[in-house]
Amino acid sequence: MTETLARPQTPTAAGPAHAGRLTTAQGAALYVGAVLGTGVIALPALAAQAAGPASLIAWLGLVLLSIPLAMTFAALGARHPDAGGVSTYVRLAFGPRAAGAIGWCFYFAVPAGAPAAAMFAGAYVEAALGGGQRTVLLTAAALMLAVTVTNVFGVTVSGKVQLVLAVLLVVLLVAAVLSAAPHGDTSNLRPFAPHGWLAIAPAAALLVWSFAGWEAITHLAADFRRPERDLPRAAAIAVAVVGVLYLAVAGAGILVLGPDATADAPLARLLAIGLGGPASALAAAAALLLTFGTMNAYYGSAAKLGAALGRDGALPAWLARGASAGDVPHRSLAVTSGLSAVAMVAVALTGTGAQPLVLLATGAFVAVYALGAASALRLLPRGSAARKHAAVALIAVVGLLAATGWYLLWPLVLTAGALLYHRHRTTTHPA
Repeated sequence: MTETLARPQTPTAAGPAHAGRLTTAQGAALYVGAVLGTGVIALPALAAQAAGPASLIAWLGLVLLSIPLAMTFAALGARHPDAGGVSTYVRLAFGPRAAGAIGWCFYFAVPAGAPAAAMFAGAYVEAALGGGQRTVLLTAAALMLAVTVTNVFGVTVSGKVQLVLAVLLVVLLVAAVLSAAPHGDTSNLRPFAPHGWLAIAPAAALLVWSFAGWEAITHLAADFRRPERDLPRAAAIAVAVVGVLYLAVAGAGILVLGPDATADAPLARLLAIGLGGPASALAAAAALLLTFGTMNAYYGSAAKLGAALGRDGALPAWLARGASAGDVPHRSLAVTSGLSAVAMVAVALTGTGAQPLVLLATGAFVAVYALGAASALRLLPRGSAARKHAAVALIAVVGLLAATGWYLLWPLVLTAGALLYHRHRTTTHPA
């Protein structure tokens, strides 16, 4: 019995007919969850270790970079609403081989990053409850299961959950910063660049993890009620919220904590100084909410992308079910969840730290950004503001590629895998 291979679909500027239900508020919440996420609970300390107070320059630079990146991908999503997201834009601009490669980079980056994200939260829970590595791993496993179950019910349910989470997160982070701010000391800014000015580059490479996510919601573009209107609005709201919160938390960490800004769990320390009381419990709750929000957005986006890649022939056609707007890609979600669980077991057995996993995932996401921005230059109208944003974003992302260093080997491996699969598919199923 011969299986019929799914033919690629080509969304037009108007987008395919869809039955989307996501609102602007839910979309903004998904953006905030995808971008804000685990970066705020762990990355301020890692960036401060790399560059000291000068890491604030890296934070500011990436906040500014977020503006053209978010607007570029929102414009592409509004113009071409499709579950393939960046993979679809790359296919329209550069063809199926490049689309498959960039789709693989995103799809397989999520299982690589999921264990690191979940274990960030697990470390906060362990600080509150004790129990050592067992607590960390059990918390991580519970998070991964909870996110999978939420996405089984579809993007509308996960969007509503995300909206509630986003409100709680903003309130908690604002409370942490405002309560700790009176304890700040400007002398903690000296020396400003203890490891030299060049240390800002590796700090920025680490912080890409904190800002990855502007591309993620494009996979859900067709699930918005009116993508051409709601997606850019949601992105603009999220840029403002995320930018202010990141700069506030990072700045408070340096000014208030001083040398302790490089220690683990900076958010817990800010809460302890500002609010007192059960600071570790509050920080654990914040970590769980932040991590759940990030993983919720990424699992949903990756699941949709996997279905689209199956539809377009870049992955097995068995995954294609659920690519249409309003449908739940159960098979692709199962693959995403399963691969994440395998990666979690590997991390548990080998004792791999979070930082290498962070850089592996961000290396793949930077590659996605680069080719996505390049696609925008070919797809968006000449002279439009969105096309100008894409040009700025592409220049900045090229700099991030250089800062990522040898971790770019991971997206190169994924690209090779995608090209080999494409070759095998065209050989065994010629058009």
